[in-house]
Amino acid sequence: MVHDPDLVDRMEAALVALGHSPERRRMFGGVALMIRGNMSFGTSRDELHVRVGPDQYAAALAKPGAREMDVTGRVMTGWVTVDGPSDLDDDALAAWAKMTADFVNTLPAK
Repeated sequence: MVHDPDLVDRMEAALVALGHSPERRRMFGGVALMIRGNMSFGTSRDELHVRVGPDQYAAALAKPGAREMDVTGRVMTGWVTVDGPSDLDDDALAAWAKMTADFVNTLPAK
């Protein structure tokens, strides 16, 4: 399984700092972090996948390193891929964590 374990630890810590208890799951050749059964973050190769929802999609795409998420040949609206996530400082990762948590908290628990 190809992923950066340090990045997963940092992502998890960012969600915990926001009061969540994320669950790790192996997905997409990497690791996903679930909040109340809904996926929030994921990693694969040297990419970070962030679920931001439709309302924050344009703002998320405007952030440095962000692009449309396309892992199957089809763009997944409401998700962005962040290139070079290992280079993100803690503040940048915390901002992504807040954006995903804000959206995922609007979803019903699974």
